[in-house]
Amino acid sequence: MIDTQNTRASHRVAHLTSAHSRLRRPLLAVAVGAVLTATAAAGVVFAPAALGAIPTEHALEQAADAAEDGKIALVNAESLNNVVAQVDFPMQTEQTQVDLHALTADVKRLTQADDLSSQEVHELTAEVVLGTVIVQSKTSDLQESLTAAKQAEAERVAAEAARAQAEVERIAAEKAAEEKRRAEAALAAANTPEGAKATARAMAAERYGWGEGEFSCLVNLWTKESGWNYQAYNADGGATGIPQSLPGSKMATAGADWRTNAATQIAWGLGYIERAYGSPCAAWGHSQAVNWY
Repeated sequence: MIDTQNTRASHRVAHLTSAHSRLRRPLLAVAVGAVLTATAAAGVVFAPAALGAIPTEHALEQAADAAEDGKIALVNAESLNNVVAQVDFPMQTEQTQVDLHALTADVKRLTQADDLSSQEVHELTAEVVLGTVIVQSKTSDLQESLTAAKQAEAERVAAEAARAQAEVERIAAEKAAEEKRRAEAALAAANTPEGAKATARAMAAERYGWGEGEFSCLVNLWTKESGWNYQAYNADGGATGIPQSLPGSKMATAGADWRTNAATQIAWGLGYIERAYGSPCAAWGHSQAVNWY
């Protein structure tokens, strides 16, 4: 029968059993089982008479295996601790480091098993086995917390990027809508008789060098033809727009928007006058003589 009542491992098992919230129950059962298995395998009763006994070769092999497993658990836990220490996002858990002190000390002591008694070797082996399970469990818990925190951070970053993109699109849409409104307002203003006259005055001067005298003739000519109405249409012959192009589709050479844009109609009409008559006054004179130009 194995007596573990006076070992350090037995005290830790009792403590962990009474405070089971520190470990998940399945892992605690594994830990306790590992301790009992490690001690039972040696076939030693931890009684006072065995205090000075020399460890068996089998016990030393078990101690070496336990120490090796403990070292691996410590390396893994320390590596995870270093990773967690460098994260720049909330971990959403109170424990952000695995405590390595107890297991580190026990593993170090167990690697010097040559100067330990048989009972000390078995007791310390059990202690390292239990400590290894505890560190592994806490490492697993911390890894799960890290994975969850990374996922939460990725979702937060994605949501922030989506909000930023939505804001960019909103601003762009508002800007486009404002530009469209201004363009429509400008077009509406330019399409009025006074707006059309202003456009014609500037275009005649800039493109053909025609001054106010020529512009006066142009005003008389197109007032007679259309009243400077870009929507003017002569049902008898089909003459269209401010310059009364016949047919109206001729003005497409000045722009596809010839039906709705007075500036396009004016551009075509000035070009026609320049080609056919040389100047607005010449065109006006012809119109007065024959009633068309």
